[in-house]
Amino acid sequence: MIPVIISGGPGSRLWPVSRSARPKQFTKLPSMSQTLFKETIGRVSDKKIFDDPIVICNVEHRFLVAEQLRELDVASQLILEPFGKSTAPAVALAAMTAIEKTNFKDKLLLVLPSDHQILDKCALDLAIKHAADLAMNGKLVTFGIAARTPETGFGYLQKGVPLSEQGFEVEKFIEKPDKRDAEKYALDDNFFWNSGMFVFSSDTYLSELARFAPLMTSACHKVFASLEQTDDFKHIDAGIFEGCPAGSIDYTIMEKTELAAMVPLDAGWSDLGSWQALWEAQKKDENNNAVIGDVVLENVCNSYVQSSRRLVGVVGLENVVIVETSDAVLVADKSNAQAVKKIVDVLSKKNRNEVKASQKETRPWGSFETLFSGDGYKVKRIEVMPGGALSLQSHKYREEHWTVLSGSAWVECETEQFSLDCNESTFIPKGSKHRLSNNIDEPLMVIEVQVGEYLEEDDIERFEDAYGRI
Repeated sequence: MIPVIISGGPGSRLWPVSRSARPKQFTKLPSMSQTLFKETIGRVSDKKIFDDPIVICNVEHRFLVAEQLRELDVASQLILEPFGKSTAPAVALAAMTAIEKTNFKDKLLLVLPSDHQILDKCALDLAIKHAADLAMNGKLVTFGIAARTPETGFGYLQKGVPLSEQGFEVEKFIEKPDKRDAEKYALDDNFFWNSGMFVFSSDTYLSELARFAPLMTSACHKVFASLEQTDDFKHIDAGIFEGCPAGSIDYTIMEKTELAAMVPLDAGWSDLGSWQALWEAQKKDENNNAVIGDVVLENVCNSYVQSSRRLVGVVGLENVVIVETSDAVLVADKSNAQAVKKIVDVLSKKNRNEVKASQKETRPWGSFETLFSGDGYKVKRIEVMPGGALSLQSHKYREEHWTVLSGSAWVECETEQFSLDCNESTFIPKGSKHRLSNNIDEPLMVIEVQVGEYLEEDDIERFEDAYGRI
């Protein structure tokens, strides 16, 4: 069985922690020992059951994905989308990749979103086994989560007649219901939340896709034929992909096919898709508050309060979400936490950087974190992994000052080359070609002070780059 990990979602309902440059699946959320992406990969690490995964992600996240896979020592096929077209085309490309890789059309695929929490792996493994039995008999299988509470943010499915001890036909799929219907479904054992996880064979999936979405299928074949392999990545051609229709697996296939089946899953599942969901997943204090970071509460109950850098004090509130980051603060009624996405939409229309970039950003050579910024200056902490090197580059609008905090830096600036050790500094003039490298076996930590009239990341002209970013 080949795991197919879908990693393209922006996680906008967990703003301001989740940003488009580093969405929730790549961020270590409170009380979690590792990221949701790493947890997802960990669920399919048993080589007796699973082949190496196929990971589909946005091209902007390729180095985040590659680094987290490297930390887990997991090999994979990475397919890079220039933009999202929802899940149906993404999984079609994964199915074609699986057939090409194994030369076996009936190879089973396990499709998993990378941003779900599942607490009981044993229960998941058992449900996957039941789903695999159905899929080997030509079914397209999804997993249904018992609808414990009325949720208007989830799709639902209704269980049909039994196909096996733990497998059932799907009577019908239901789009996100209104509150009245959601309350009715929560009281009926035949209704389940639609998990967005699937098991089916590559051939069955592609056959049903061709039946119900021939234009999408044709476009996916053209995209697959044009995939460009570079190093660890398969790149999708943006021009060809633009012509591919968009659509989810549910809407494109599952709601129309006679082959839809479901397996109930009771494994402590959550999509962690809102601050309400994250509050539910946390330990609470005596007043039912989830508290993370430097927080002081007085007469507060049923709330989620998170501080990342500054002290947060809250008095006399209930049922609220308060999330502080270094560049943004969210205050919301917890019962309306799904509407955070509307804030993100407004900020996106205004092209606000707080939607895109997190304070800490990953690069193939390491990472950087913005510590302070103001009119005409910005201060960053840069970490370069052993053997890592920034591109040979120049800036039109800014100059830089580098001070080494730990490790040893190798600096190139125009015709000069020299090393900098701890507590040593250098100046990079505006317009000069320069590069920072780490040639030793320990991490390099540098404070960079930028000064200039324009300090955004697109003020970079690259001349050489070890990671193919020119």
